[in-house]
Amino acid sequence: MFVKREIVERLRKQYLVGTRVELVRMNDEQAPPIGTRGTVTGVDDLGSIMVSWDNGGSLSVVYGEDLCKKID
Repeated sequence: MFVKREIVERLRKQYLVGTRVELVRMNDEQAPPIGTRGTVTGVDDLGSIMVSWDNGGSLSVVYGEDLCKKID
């Protein structure tokens, strides 16, 4: 899936390295449980938000399929 450069840049500004997030939805058998929290480690060129989950996992939140929300 190709994601427009503008969208990737917007995501990089919105999800800076160190931003805390909570998983809302992820369509993957190995996904952490909904509600798991983690720390953003970056946003790749496809717009996926790379997260270091508090439970030790590191699956990315895929743009357009998965969903996470920023937390304070």
